[in-house]
This record gives sequence, structure tokens and C-alpha cells, in this order.
Amino acid sequence: MTAQIIEKNGRKEFAVLPYRDFVRMQQKLEDYADLVALRKAKADPGNRQRRPLVDYMRERGITV
Repeated sequence: MTAQIIEKNGRKEFAVLPYRDFVRMQQKLEDYADLVALRKAKADPGNRQRRPLVDYMRERGITV
């Protein structure tokens, strides 16, 4: 990733990066947020109940 650093009063103030790099970084941050949410949900004891997917689909009238 290449970034252009802009200074203000001799201090680094902004970083300007190519849009493609920005989009890639944004996607990685969203993926990380999803991973954190997934781990939190898996750690919740209320989410420990499991059943076969086929049973769930049958209850909702989805044919397999």
C-alpha cells in the first residue's frame, strides 16, 4: 500500500491512499468485525443449542 502523508505545522496530519487500497482495507476491517461478532456469538451459552439443518428446513417448509 502506498500512501501520501500530508503534514500540517510540521506534524503528520493526513494519509492519502489510492481508492483501491482504501476499499481493500475497508473490506478487511468489515471481515474482522464479522469475525469478532461470530466469536462473540459462539461464546454465548444461549447459542449452544444445535439441531440438524434438515430439521430446521423441514419446519419452514423448505424442501431438500
